Amino acid sequence: MKRLKKFFKWVFILLIVSVIGLYVTGYGYILKGVWVVYLHGHTTAYIDDFKFFEVEEIPASINPQPWPIHKDYNTVEATKALSEMNDTLGTVAFLIIKNDSIWFEKYFEGFGKNSQTNSFSMAKSITSALLGKAIDDGFIKSLEQPVGDFYPQYAGTGLTVGDLSSMASGLDWDESYSNPFGMTARAYYDSDLAETILKLKVVDTPGVRYKYLSGNTELLAMVIQKSIQRASINLSGYLQDSFWQPMGFEQPAIWQIDDDENRLVKAYCCLGSNARDFARFGKLYKDYGRWNGQQILDSAFVAKSIMPRFAESPEYGYGFWLSDFLGKKIFAMRGILGQYVIVVPGDDLIIVRLGHQRGNKTDLPFSSDFYVYVDEVYKMLEQNQ
Repeated sequence: MKRLKKFFKWVFILLIVSVIGLYVTGYGYILKGVWVVYLHGHTTAYIDDFKFFEVEEIPASINPQPWPIHKDYNTVEATKALSEMNDTLGTVAFLIIKNDSIWFEKYFEGFGKNSQTNSFSMAKSITSALLGKAIDDGFIKSLEQPVGDFYPQYAGTGLTVGDLSSMASGLDWDESYSNPFGMTARAYYDSDLAETILKLKVVDTPGVRYKYLSGNTELLAMVIQKSIQRASINLSGYLQDSFWQPMGFEQPAIWQIDDDENRLVKAYCCLGSNARDFARFGKLYKDYGRWNGQQILDSAFVAKSIMPRFAESPEYGYGFWLSDFLGKKIFAMRGILGQYVIVVPGDDLIIVRLGHQRGNKTDLPFSSDFYVYVDEVYKMLEQNQ
């Protein structure tokens, strides 16, 4: 018994020393990560973890514009392969919009059409849309405007706002999702996101090649927020005014922020909304920035966004993923757990999938689930012909 008490005593002392050590060395955020993730039965970030973070609310539009329901709504069942994929990967929402009308819709695990789930990196596409809007509004001059105009530490580096949007910054961000001591974990769980971002250095020539870095989008968001300060509005408010209101979003959304007084949104991730409302950005870009007859976003900016910037990296444009699967021109918003807004403009088709996991990695730009979703949706549409 004495040995057992002594053992637990030393375990307790070691635990206290470890906790103190984490805070002293600047890694106290790891404890929050352990609490949010492991102590709630998960092994990584998850689709409804926003309840453990501070958020900014983006109100629903005062003039909501519901999606029309297709005359053949839910008349075709999901294929066997699609059903198995949805079951295996924990899909919570699957939506097919054909000719701007909801053609198929299914929810799982108690989630519904109004359920908020984490966008994860789909938010990068939305942040890039905000860049386009800031250019339209004259807050930012162009894609070529130097980041150094907003943050002097980047003056003379050649880094532009367009480089941030197209993932060509040359910054020394480490895109690691498994290292608890890395930048990505710190950005997600720590309380001073701006400090983390502004420590980044330009180590490669900007504007030369594609390299996916979440830090790019966060620095872009900081640039946009700084540019709109004279309008006395923050980024979530700018999203509300620029898109949420005029596009008739039916439900409010939430955007995670860090915990400091700046209330900086985690623009590289963490926008909580639902399948129907996420789909609106697919329609906006499908229609080259027009929404119900109103030009909300410059068509030239949209066209540039959904084309590759670099020939050697045809999978990415400005804030959007790209594919030529099945010989079709496809662009997509995507998040790390298989969140997708997939758009095939030539067939007037939008596919939205939200859920807990993504498929296996492939040698192609997308994981295996992406290709299954697209392929099986086309098989469903063929049944309706």
